[in-house]
Amino acid sequence: MTDSTVRIDGNTLRLPGGVAVRFVRTLRLPETGTHPLPPGLGEFPVRRVTDYPDTAPADWLARGGVMLPVYLREAMWLSFAGSTEPAALQVGVGKVCAVSGKRWSDRLSRRPQNYVVLPRQPWLDGINSGRGTVRQFVAVPLGLGATVEGQVTGEEVWGGVQLQTFPLNEARRAEWREAQRRLEEQQRRSASRFTGYGGPPVPGAMPAPIAAAGAAPMAAPGAAPGAAPRAAAAMGLGVGGSMRQEVYQDDRSLKDWAKEPAGRVFVHLVTPPEWRRITGEAPPPSPVDRAAYTRAGLPWFDYYDEDGQDLAPADTLGTVKPVGDWLGDDLDPWAPPAPPQVKPLKDAPGAPVTDGDW
Repeated sequence: MTDSTVRIDGNTLRLPGGVAVRFVRTLRLPETGTHPLPPGLGEFPVRRVTDYPDTAPADWLARGGVMLPVYLREAMWLSFAGSTEPAALQVGVGKVCAVSGKRWSDRLSRRPQNYVVLPRQPWLDGINSGRGTVRQFVAVPLGLGATVEGQVTGEEVWGGVQLQTFPLNEARRAEWREAQRRLEEQQRRSASRFTGYGGPPVPGAMPAPIAAAGAAPMAAPGAAPGAAPRAAAAMGLGVGGSMRQEVYQDDRSLKDWAKEPAGRVFVHLVTPPEWRRITGEAPPPSPVDRAAYTRAGLPWFDYYDEDGQDLAPADTLGTVKPVGDWLGDDLDPWAPPAPPQVKPLKDAPGAPVTDGDW
């Protein structure tokens, strides 16, 4: 039987099928114009909800999964670096697909495509809302109607982020692994011509062991043992500015993928005060000022893959309005990066995470 366990390795989520996902803090873009890729400013800390039975909200405990702290209007992107085998990964924001704009589904679809292909897709910074562009993920509280969930479905029930992975089916996975074995053997033979011996396997070819993770269960200061956990301020994802990024079309047949998901996880978003109350830990520092970052001459990025074909934008996601329409104009000064600051890229296990009812 295939292992459907999701684990935490440091701040990395390890889903079945060799999928690795990290949540990365970043600079929030202006809501007008199209911009280069903003930098990563460190990982969000990730904790298992079930490690805090006395302080986590009851509905979070029922859904299981993990949680991470975000500030109001803080931006994030999802990194898939470290994924070891081909996988189709569904990404939901409030159970709305960030790729297709359709409601969450337990099945893969190609009309429209409702997943990203790993490891081809190196990251995802936002919703698929434009030709060759995405609109940045930005945290916003539920109840205003500003989330993608609220604008697409007309209600805000779920919030957070949902991840679900599908591996290749058994026949295609066996073919892929055999091709990888031959490639590694060829690389070893090529290396032996220069070193005189068949060297060790290519670094990174095998996933590293997953260390135990997750804090010990603890109560927040002043919490009565056994007291019913109180509700937390629920957060979801809206959108901010637009950036140049492609969401790649799958070049495999839909039949190449498994029919059933191998694993899934619900990612709860929590405000910094609630993070401190629930976990007893200090939240990360407030987000970096983007204008100060740019004035310091620090890099932005541009990524282009000439072999990849961009998906068409999702109609429903193209009409999602930025969070500034609800929270007011962004008054922070904006200094666009100078051309030399934009760096081209490419052509340019721990304790198991419980799943619940969602």
